[in-house]
Amino acid sequence: MANLTTSATSLGNTLQKMLMTSELQPGDEPSYEACKAVLLYHPLGQKMTEAPIKMAQSKPRIITIPGAPEERLRKAFEEEWAALQATKHIRNTMKLARTYGIASVVFGAVGVDTNTVIKPMDLPGLDLYFNVLDPLNTSGSLVLNQDPRAPDFQKKMGGIAVSGQTYHPSRSCTVLNEEPVYIAYTASAYGFVGRSVFQRAWYPLRSYVNTMVTNDLVARKAGLLIAKQKQAGSIIDNMMNKASAIKRNMLKEAETNNVLSIGENDSIESLDLQNIDGAGKFARDNILKDIATASDMPAALLDQETFAAGMAEGTEDAKRIAQYIGGIREDMQPLYEFFSRICMYRAWNPSFYAALQADIPEYRSISYENAFYSWANSFHAEWPNFLDEPESEKVKVEDTKQKALAGIADVMMPNLPQSEKARVMQWMADNLNANRLMFPTPLNLDFDAIAEYEPPPMGGFNADAE
Repeated sequence: MANLTTSATSLGNTLQKMLMTSELQPGDEPSYEACKAVLLYHPLGQKMTEAPIKMAQSKPRIITIPGAPEERLRKAFEEEWAALQATKHIRNTMKLARTYGIASVVFGAVGVDTNTVIKPMDLPGLDLYFNVLDPLNTSGSLVLNQDPRAPDFQKKMGGIAVSGQTYHPSRSCTVLNEEPVYIAYTASAYGFVGRSVFQRAWYPLRSYVNTMVTNDLVARKAGLLIAKQKQAGSIIDNMMNKASAIKRNMLKEAETNNVLSIGENDSIESLDLQNIDGAGKFARDNILKDIATASDMPAALLDQETFAAGMAEGTEDAKRIAQYIGGIREDMQPLYEFFSRICMYRAWNPSFYAALQADIPEYRSISYENAFYSWANSFHAEWPNFLDEPESEKVKVEDTKQKALAGIADVMMPNLPQSEKARVMQWMADNLNANRLMFPTPLNLDFDAIAEYEPPPMGGFNADAE
């Protein structure tokens, strides 16, 4: 295995010493310093680590809280989510995990020891802060146990230590890029954990840098002009040398709208680079495919030309990218659950509930704890479809749902008592209110009044008059 060393040099030399060494061979493993250099300086470093996360987060989650004052709860939750900068912290944690193989996020409170448990109900009154940690920050505390008989075998179960300061397990969330392999040490992560997204692509990442060198060479040689002049005799005096130099200078300085005179047997041509075009493009495309295959990414994400025609729904590239982004969203789920619970306690705090009770009388007889846990248990966040459907197709889908609702109600309503009819109507109203596309204004009904309503007997008032 190649032994790669780094030094504090200029930006170009850092990457060059990492990738352009003659000792680098397929199968070599990047170190922590090497992964950081690729992330910072390689043209594909950010695209391989952060770009998929940004695509996955390009659309916010759709939050629903059935059986609650949904609009008010959602607004409070989203405002607190933005105040905590939760999306940014999740993106940074995932980026570092993909870069090194593992990363963590911890939260603390000013004036509170990091190794103590913070009661959830105390979260609204604390000044919280969040830190995103890479493997060097947590080295030694996230090695993961390799004893197959232990309960924590290849699992993160304890707290995190940062420079000797311990964080309680409830105060952190750790994510891995890929699952750990038994007794497979990851140099970039300082432990038996996941792997960097650069690890299998280490060698083709070097090849990509070579294509950049080739592009630079071609760009500098593309403007080269070759003047074919009749060679003078074996004896060249000073006058002939001066005449040839004058011709070359005139050719060098000539531009559009100028007239240049050359000899009958002279010719001027540019350097023929036609053969380089095919070979260079072939090599570059295959190197990108090798990097994409090694990092388990769709090649379209690395090739900018693929997006020139847009992300048309139904194309194979679009489907593969949508599946890939779906996997990224699943990997982020533990982080979203970690932040969502903190955000709920801070957004739906007792002061918020007191204001809600003043506006909605039905909550005055319900305790804060019962209301909060009811909302938290019914909280649901769903990712929207990554591919945008045309508005006409969305309307067709929603129309089908509405017809299904009406059909179910037609079958059930005639044979139910009035109290159960109210519950069916509440279920229909909740589903109708979830359809923001066709019904932007929510339907609000007094379901208690509907449950107590007694319809008139068959025949109505005319029957009584008779």
